[in-house]
Amino acid sequence: MAELPPFLRGHVLVAGAGVSGRGCVAMLARLGVDTTVADSNAAALAALAEEFGVATVSTDAPAPGDYDLVVTSPGWRPDSELLDSFQAAGVEVIGDVELAYRLDRAEVFGPPRTWLVVTGTNGKTTTTGMLTKIMQADTARSGLRAQAVGNIGVSLFDALTAIPRVDILCAELSSFQLHWSSELRPDVGVLLNVAEDHLDWHGSFDAYARAKAKALHGTRAVVGKDDAAAGRYAAGIDGVYGFTPGEPATGEVGVSAGRLVSRLEGEDVIDLASAEGIEPAGLAGVLDAAAAASVARLAGASPAAIQEGLAAYAVAGHRGAVVHEHGGVAYIDNSKATNPHAADAALEGFDSVVWVAGGQLKGADVDELIATHAARLKAAVLVGIDKSIIAEALARRAPQTPVELIEDTDPQVAMNAAVRAAAQHAEAGDTVLLAPAAASLDMYTGMAQRGDLFAAAARDIARAH
Repeated sequence: MAELPPFLRGHVLVAGAGVSGRGCVAMLARLGVDTTVADSNAAALAALAEEFGVATVSTDAPAPGDYDLVVTSPGWRPDSELLDSFQAAGVEVIGDVELAYRLDRAEVFGPPRTWLVVTGTNGKTTTTGMLTKIMQADTARSGLRAQAVGNIGVSLFDALTAIPRVDILCAELSSFQLHWSSELRPDVGVLLNVAEDHLDWHGSFDAYARAKAKALHGTRAVVGKDDAAAGRYAAGIDGVYGFTPGEPATGEVGVSAGRLVSRLEGEDVIDLASAEGIEPAGLAGVLDAAAAASVARLAGASPAAIQEGLAAYAVAGHRGAVVHEHGGVAYIDNSKATNPHAADAALEGFDSVVWVAGGQLKGADVDELIATHAARLKAAVLVGIDKSIIAEALARRAPQTPVELIEDTDPQVAMNAAVRAAAQHAEAGDTVLLAPAAASLDMYTGMAQRGDLFAAAARDIARAH
């Protein structure tokens, strides 16, 4: 292990004693850094003090003059009193991802790794999973190791200290993590898309989008060219590459005659992989595959590795997997579509959809979503606390669409009723799609339970129907 880098030679305050904070404390203790942890949870502080021998304070105790650096957990908002006081006093505040990046660039754990960063409002996990499979297929030939890190896979700190060494970090990063970064410069970074989300944390859409766009401030950058908002925040950055579900222009990856192709390096068209049979089904899967292929290609992956990696990728739960097929009808679980932007991507690419939706809209407007997809909605079955709001929007924007409201609030009974109603409307060639456009906690323990119950109901009820 190399000498301690200068930025860690003073007194460091870790803000937060949760999962992320514990990871930071473990790393700093391993390096011998003078560390104090601040949190309002006395039990959590006591556990860290006993395990790592660090000092602890409550959140109202630290004085900016006593510390040289703050490492904050990503959940701590920028306007929190503690962080605001340190920033006002000129003490730098960074996040766990920034800490990992600086340690890597300082060669504390050997030569710097390759950082491939994925962010966006929707599609991060799928794209990162695809990218990891591609890079693993590519590095299998070279002896290098690629790993999914960040919000999926292992923590960045575990990846930095792993034996055998991890050489390529395929990092899914949130807007919170990117907000607290300053020196992070990915070798390749991709901004998939940007839509309103986490505005309570960031304070405005502009602040949220600017945090996401930090992924583009590296050696090479990729942006979803068909996402207008992402394009605006990529404007002014030199040499940005793109991906699209259509014919690619120079500098883009896209789809031509059913094939994923690259024109990243100029006019020559390079065949990468089939665009058919990608998981998740529909446009969302094609976009994620194009994004992953773009990043991988710019990172040096071969077309063969891209084809092999995409073929090996299986969609994670509740992100567009086909959970049952019966009588020519596909039942797709996209319970992860917890906002209208995600539901928009889930609906795109299907010709005839029986839409299962509803839950907690949290003030989100679904009118534009429904207007965009009205022509493909064969019927809608609505559950959850805000089902009437969606029903009213359907009446305004898609009056031709039959709508059924499920009044029961028992999780399993309601989902069984919803799938039974959807099956009555579906015929061969149709898709029954769970893409709620809303959060799940009004009725379910989370989006996973909602998706699991949908899948179980699809298997049981569709057969009976």
